Amino acid sequence: MKAIRFAQTGGPEVLQLVDVDLPPPGPGQVRVRHTAIGVNFIDTYQRSGLYKLPLPSGLGSEAAGIVDEIGDGVTMLRKGDRVAYATALGAYAEANNLAADRLVKLPDDIPDEVAAAAMLKGMTAQYLLKRTYPVQRGQTILYHAAAGGVGLIACQWAKHLGAIVIGTVGSEEKVALARENGCTHVLNTRNDDWVKRVRELTGGEGVPVVYDSVGKDTWNGSLDCLAVRGTMVSFGNASGAVPAIEPGV
Repeated sequence: MKAIRFAQTGGPEVLQLVDVDLPPPGPGQVRVRHTAIGVNFIDTYQRSGLYKLPLPSGLGSEAAGIVDEIGDGVTMLRKGDRVAYATALGAYAEANNLAADRLVKLPDDIPDEVAAAAMLKGMTAQYLLKRTYPVQRGQTILYHAAAGGVGLIACQWAKHLGAIVIGTVGSEEKVALARENGCTHVLNTRNDDWVKRVRELTGGEGVPVVYDSVGKDTWNGSLDCLAVRGTMVSFGNASGAVPAIEPGV
């Protein structure tokens, strides 16, 4: 089968399309023939070496497809079932062997492309909004990278929960996209005095929670946006690692 592999870290040029022999699925596994493959920002972290992987390695963490072959002991799935998965490395390939209990059967009304794009990002949004800091109706929250893959899902979800979402983006082109996907207010971190605007939009109180996957560039400003006893949720570092925390500041 064809698969994307890389033997050294770097830019996109290190990725190679190669032929790989995929063995039969082992006990408790099934083979999934991919019909749609999800792309995530974490893929660039792994490819660049920011997140270390043993090399050579495959890439990609989520996909949807058809169960093509079944290993011993698998009873919950059948050949031909439509399934999706996340957090299993090697999705950038025509097929993958996976533990059957890590697969989600897809209902007929969920297209493969939607499932492949929503598994990892959707689960991330779920733990952010429901577990890390459970958002309540009527709260005003700050969500960075609102037009990103996770942001587009999370901001819609937060709006559905009854929150007022202040979303940030990094360009004017993304303002409309964020507004169409759940944000009541959209701030451009490159042009706006966004910390001041958050304070204005909250009557000077700040927000009870900030969700920040940008990292270094927004960290200090995010802290300044928090209300008293607010929660800072850092779950990414697209602009670089956040600085060391100095409690006395």
